[in-house]
Amino acid sequence: MILVFGSINLDLIFDMEALPAPGETRLARAMRTEPGGKGANQAVAAARDGGEVALYGAVGRDAFANPAQAGLESAGVDVWGVEAVAGATGVASIVTDKAGRNAIAVAPGANLKARQGKVPDEFLDDATIVLLQMECDLKETARLIHRAHDAGARVILNLAPAAELPLEALKKCWLIVVNEQEAEFLAAQVGAGADAASLSARLGAGVLRTLGAEGSEACVEGVAHRVAAHAVKAVDTTAAGDCFVGVLAAALDRGLDLPAAMRRASVAAALACTKRGSQGSAPEAGEIDAAMTGG
Repeated sequence: MILVFGSINLDLIFDMEALPAPGETRLARAMRTEPGGKGANQAVAAARDGGEVALYGAVGRDAFANPAQAGLESAGVDVWGVEAVAGATGVASIVTDKAGRNAIAVAPGANLKARQGKVPDEFLDDATIVLLQMECDLKETARLIHRAHDAGARVILNLAPAAELPLEALKKCWLIVVNEQEAEFLAAQVGAGADAASLSARLGAGVLRTLGAEGSEACVEGVAHRVAAHAVKAVDTTAAGDCFVGVLAAALDRGLDLPAAMRRASVAAALACTKRGSQGSAPEAGEIDAAMTGG
């Protein structure tokens, strides 16, 4: 089972010819809304790849709450742990250009009111992967890391967006997933090199670093792995990171070893880049299987 404690947003997506420069106003070619949030995106990606997924988080009591959750139940994610709280649902403004690059601003809203205490103790055991990001209250995130680790669960932390967690919490993660910028941030915090091996040695935790077109690298218990990227013509990279992490968790939960899970996640992330949007671009298991076999 994959238990996700994370954010639920409504994304406001602007399709642009080019990203606006500071102080510049540009007209969008189109604007649309789509369910988002790193927690929800990763939960949906894992569920579409066949994972048994439960999401714990919070939405506001406003008009955005229902559309923000629309993709979860349709993907088969258990949303029993999603709580409605006073205030606004989280919102992300996503601007994408014709090359598939993006800039994102997030108003966390209700996500900061999500409480890890809602996660039942009986769900935290050695059969569970606990998947976390950095868009909820960081004290709550750290508390759940400690609870999950001490109960025997494998904790996967996607350190995104980059922010500081106590070193004691980081050391209790089974795997910390970072992109290149997040790796630099973490390296500065802990006093290590930004490569996966250096970070893993410093933290005593597994580290996986995604490298964009160069693929990904990982180091767990001193064993290094490197996986190439799956080449595609990208139209929107917004969902790539969340799709990678969600499918990685689903593959590991099914019993794949880390290199095999990394390869599957890399293919899934590449497929997500061929479609526009966030949750809506996460591929189904059959699509990933076909791409991996050249079908």
